[in-house]
Amino acid sequence: MNSPETVLEAKSITKSFPSPSNGSIEILKSASLEISEGESISLRGESGAGKTTFLNIMACLESPTSGSIFWDNKRVDNLSNTRQAALRSSFMGFVFQNYCLIPELNALENVELAARIAGIFNKKTPHLARALLERVGLKDRIKHLPSQLSGGEKQRVAIARAVLNSPRIILADEPTGNLDEHTASSVMAMFLKLCAERKTALMLITHNPDFAAMTSREVLLSNGEIKELRPSKA
Repeated sequence: MNSPETVLEAKSITKSFPSPSNGSIEILKSASLEISEGESISLRGESGAGKTTFLNIMACLESPTSGSIFWDNKRVDNLSNTRQAALRSSFMGFVFQNYCLIPELNALENVELAARIAGIFNKKTPHLARALLERVGLKDRIKHLPSQLSGGEKQRVAIARAVLNSPRIILADEPTGNLDEHTASSVMAMFLKLCAERKTALMLITHNPDFAAMTSREVLLSNGEIKELRPSKA
């Protein structure tokens, strides 16, 4: 049986920020991580440890001080911002704590937006977007604006948008941070199931140990380095 392909790899990532008093502050120190096809990984760590910075570097939204980023075994950190953006729109999806929905667009239009941004919107897109919204339990909310949706419903729209383009990986930064415990558990279970069904890799930043335990693998960012907490269940 062939081993799963590596979807995203961060090699020896360092990140320093200038400091008026100390010259520079090193947030990441040779942080390395490989994420395989269809694998779900939870990243934990104390507040201020650099989790979001590491995620942004893996997404090429931020540049490392040193180190390399590979998407599908192709180095991308050394490409132009324009080229990175073009690759990113189809390669990965994002889910954030604050939903990032466009208030003037209804749920269906917010999901379709992912295809428009990637330049791949076509006559099949509305059908795919509608099917995804139904899949995440929003059949009766398709035409609702974000202001007419609950927090849990908004996050389900954001998840549907993230998977619309069938990305190789989704990066999620505390996606349930604004939700109550019951809603958060429901949304997280649905999110993980949807990724598993589509064989989409998932990188999840979370402070919740129960949610971390739901992923196939757990890692910790501590003292600027990635440490394995629990290897893949597979």
